Amino acid sequence: MKIFPTLFLITFLSFSTSYASVNDFCVADLKAPDTPSGYHCKPLANITSDDFVFHGFVAGDTKNSFNAALSSAFVTDFPGLNGLGISAARLDIAEGGSIPMHTHPGATELLIMVQGEITAGFFTTSAVFSKTLKPGDLMVFPQGMLHFQVNSGKGQATAFLAFSSANPGAQLLDLLLFSNNLSSEIVAQTTFLDFAQVKKLKARFGGRG
Repeated sequence: MKIFPTLFLITFLSFSTSYASVNDFCVADLKAPDTPSGYHCKPLANITSDDFVFHGFVAGDTKNSFNAALSSAFVTDFPGLNGLGISAARLDIAEGGSIPMHTHPGATELLIMVQGEITAGFFTTSAVFSKTLKPGDLMVFPQGMLHFQVNSGKGQATAFLAFSSANPGAQLLDLLLFSNNLSSEIVAQTTFLDFAQVKKLKARFGGRG
């Protein structure tokens, strides 16, 4: 009867293993659907050196609600990352700007300071871990932890980010709460925010209700 647990384990591993872990690499075919194991592989004959190089790390436009910009090198931008469990981004925050509370449910984040000053931190159910970072400093945000980054210095702040997923995604708390059509009364009641403030924030982030 031990054969059944063994077969189950083999079946589970076959579904949970990424394409890249059973091949040397698996450049994403972005025209194919994304799957829990990543994108399907491009045919080897169609792969070029360009699939393994990314040129897009330029300063983003910080003229927005957060006064911040993220230039991503995720699998959808950089197909060679497919199945490798890693990606990167460039973060630019204008003076007074911030990246609001957010999570990456499927990835740990490593922040590497390059310019300026950023105060960053993450929350657990019992503590807050926060630090002011300067060029050369690194800070890690464990997978799924609610965290933030604020430009706490003068001038623009720049950092590079590394993620333990080829496509980390993000859930921004402000957008989740205030860019939807849930009634302002319910949002106010469930967040203990003032009704007028909820309406103001919905107007800022494009929400209705």
